[in-house]
Amino acid sequence: MHTTVHLLAEAPPQMLPARSLMAFTLASHIILVPLGVALPLITLIMHGYGLRRGDATALLLARRWSAVMAVQFAIGVVTGTVLSFEFGLLWPGMMGRWGDVFGIGFGVEAWAFFLEAVLIAIYLYGWRRLPARTHFLLGLPLPVTALLGAFGILAANSWMNTPQGFSLDSAGNPVDVDVWKAVFTPMFGPQYWHFVVAMLLTAGYVVAGVYAVGWLRGRRDRYHRLGFTVPFTVAAVFTPVQFVLGDAIARAVFRKQPVKFAATEIVWKTDTHVPEYLFGRLHPDGTISGGIKIPQLDSILAGFSPETQVRGLSSVAADDRPNATQATIAHWAFDIMVGIGSVLALLAVWYAFVWLRRRRLPASPWFYRGAACAGVASVIAVECGWITTEVGRQPWIVYGNMRVAEAVTAARSTSLWTMFGVVVVVYVFIFGSFLAVLLKMRTRWRLDDERSTAAGTMETPETDTPYGPRPAVPAVDAPAAGPGDGPVPTGDGRP
Repeated sequence: MHTTVHLLAEAPPQMLPARSLMAFTLASHIILVPLGVALPLITLIMHGYGLRRGDATALLLARRWSAVMAVQFAIGVVTGTVLSFEFGLLWPGMMGRWGDVFGIGFGVEAWAFFLEAVLIAIYLYGWRRLPARTHFLLGLPLPVTALLGAFGILAANSWMNTPQGFSLDSAGNPVDVDVWKAVFTPMFGPQYWHFVVAMLLTAGYVVAGVYAVGWLRGRRDRYHRLGFTVPFTVAAVFTPVQFVLGDAIARAVFRKQPVKFAATEIVWKTDTHVPEYLFGRLHPDGTISGGIKIPQLDSILAGFSPETQVRGLSSVAADDRPNATQATIAHWAFDIMVGIGSVLALLAVWYAFVWLRRRRLPASPWFYRGAACAGVASVIAVECGWITTEVGRQPWIVYGNMRVAEAVTAARSTSLWTMFGVVVVVYVFIFGSFLAVLLKMRTRWRLDDERSTAAGTMETPETDTPYGPRPAVPAVDAPAAGPGDGPVPTGDGRP
């Protein structure tokens, strides 16, 4: 019998709907994560630039981005909460047995979430009510709390990939938990920094892409130029850093999770001088069809030498490794991620070359077409990164200690499919509302800009200064004073 069919036949009926539901909600939530993690930093860079240069346009951009940040955070709360519940509802075997070991990561993430909610509220509220310096300083902790939230989630995920910090008793239950070791696992550092830089790249390219589209449509004003330059520069600076971090995490997987590495590179037999396949499909008998074969490159990439031995999938039992289909999925996801990263690196080099040589932005429409697509491409790359991480770990939910089939819920599969359908409908509504709000904000801002242009100014939407109290109520709107009445208030607290 075909290996994949055989393994599926042995899997509990709850496996497919539970994994489908988790995959859908995670893939949906991760679309919002880059803006949640990196947009606060990009906004504060623009904010600081505006304050230092006295630039009203920069302050206007920062203020509008902070509104987007708040809306995104509200939607992320919903999708993130759903994911938190799904861990317990869909995978009670894992949470019941291992929650005491790695649950600290979720606790850190929860504290970071509440703190970030308070700070976003203060930052958004303070635009018209706080002194400029005070407002900016109160916003500085925002990127830190965003990184703290990522810290908690990545600590939990890296533990699932390289579990440590516990001993097992005679019944196989974890005891003597060392929280420090459980948090700082061998994969934590490579995973965390690779993830954080990916969020910075993605948020930068997504935000810049919006203004690149405006540039292509003929909006060549300073507003669009500045809105493009700051986030794109952030992304371009971190793009080469991400290549170094990506190489580091690939080598960490090679050392700590050799079977996962074999799945990602579709290596069947343990050997040296192992070729690298760009795409291609692995079959259950170990043969590979399609793709581009580059001799010896996999061994060279893994250990800087063609003599480097790469462990193959066939070195472990079939039920302890990803099947051929899963390995192919992880391999394709990895290749797409690397391919997108390579194209983004070329775009960053183009930008840097023109800027360093001529001190201006590239003029070619093809550059802005590429920049407009870079945001969507970087989101796809992030999705592919998570697919590589999660599918490549199969069949383990806790690597080497618990299989996914052991952790899945005992609820009826029909109930899980019903839940899946409901979640899809709800998420379509949520993301549709998110898009509608963003489009409405964009329309309002454009109308404000048109009015400002007609008046010969570039003001913020609600006030003529970026800071300070609300405008005084015009005297003509005040009620007329009758005989014996005192002075008529002017609206600013003075008679």
